[in-house]
Amino acid sequence: MDNNYLSRRQLIQGLSAIASSTALSGLVPWISLLKADVSSGISANNKVNLAVLGLGSRGRFLLLHLMNIPGVNVVAVCDDYPLHLKRAIKLTKGKAKRYTDYRKMLEQKDIDGVVIATPLHLHAQMSIDCFHADKHVFCEKSLTKTVDEAAQLNAVRKTTGKILHVGHQRMFDIRYLKAFEDIKAGKIGKITQIRAYWHRNSDWRRRVPRPELERKINWRMYREYSLGLMTELASHHLQVANWFLESEPLSVRGSGSINYWRDDREVFDNVNLVYEYPDGVHFIYDSMISNKHYGLEFQVMGDKGTLELEAGKFYSEKPPTPPGIHQLINDLEHSIFDPLPLGGASWVPETASNYKGDWIVDIKKSKIPDSTTLSLEAFVESIRNNEPIAGMAEQGLQAALACIAGDEAMVRNEVIDFSKRASI
Repeated sequence: MDNNYLSRRQLIQGLSAIASSTALSGLVPWISLLKADVSSGISANNKVNLAVLGLGSRGRFLLLHLMNIPGVNVVAVCDDYPLHLKRAIKLTKGKAKRYTDYRKMLEQKDIDGVVIATPLHLHAQMSIDCFHADKHVFCEKSLTKTVDEAAQLNAVRKTTGKILHVGHQRMFDIRYLKAFEDIKAGKIGKITQIRAYWHRNSDWRRRVPRPELERKINWRMYREYSLGLMTELASHHLQVANWFLESEPLSVRGSGSINYWRDDREVFDNVNLVYEYPDGVHFIYDSMISNKHYGLEFQVMGDKGTLELEAGKFYSEKPPTPPGIHQLINDLEHSIFDPLPLGGASWVPETASNYKGDWIVDIKKSKIPDSTTLSLEAFVESIRNNEPIAGMAEQGLQAALACIAGDEAMVRNEVIDFSKRASI
């Protein structure tokens, strides 16, 4: 058995150990493709030829993953920045054809699919051109920069029948998969709120060898090319919120500003938003790049418990009774603090629970497989079967639309009502 299929074997073993994998496959259709027996290898007729378009940091990362997936040939690479293209050719040991114009690359008949990792503003047109050239598409998130782009891309996808897979790797993270199953089984009760945050401390800039390359290299800073924190970071967590709630937002309001990195950037360096979903459920999101203390987390709260997905922990609202010494300490604390008279009524401080929670996935029983590799493998299997994965394209499209609406709400300082937007 090829060691390169370790991630897939780990996924199968992990699901068998910690989840009702049959039920989960029904809930999450993109997992079923990865459960096939791959121990016998891939025949010559089942090889999948891919091209990688955009070879900056993310494109290089994906290229390295693709080269470790059996049955995949990287037959072409394309970038209009010479340094990136030269590095990619070296990684493929000169086997891939090189291009600086992706339209020329799309004329190469043996390409089955294209992996797109270019700046955001190029995603839509490149994906559309790939579909018209009879190529399947794996596009990095966020999928599009505007609503019109999303509508055009989706229309061409439907017309051509080509596969669209968006790089939301949490859809293949075993912690998120198990959490989704637990939610469906009622483990945390009724979801009443979701909170997520993503904090870094960095100006997000990259070194520019020549001034005229500033906007090309640091495209994330400028509104012509990017929506900043929304499309680069929030897109991940918005996709999960839609997935777990099995719904699109009804509305969004928010506030964003540039309050630290005043260096002529045009996108916000901190954002704060509230998305309203059906039944009064709110998704509260904030992100900044001037303080990394809290890092990132995705919290799902219900009346029976809380899930923290990045940490991989579950916290019951009725935690187990602590051991004797801890119970004694708790009793002493309650004797000191309960009750406190305040205006004639009793008042008890609402302090955070000290309960350490339980692992969503027991790491001792199940190693965590690499979700990026699994995501790419699912794309390859989808091409091999010549069948789109149910719900995959919609997950990427709806996450993109939620990002766009969130940015618009902050820029216009208005509540954006999703119901007033034409369906794509």
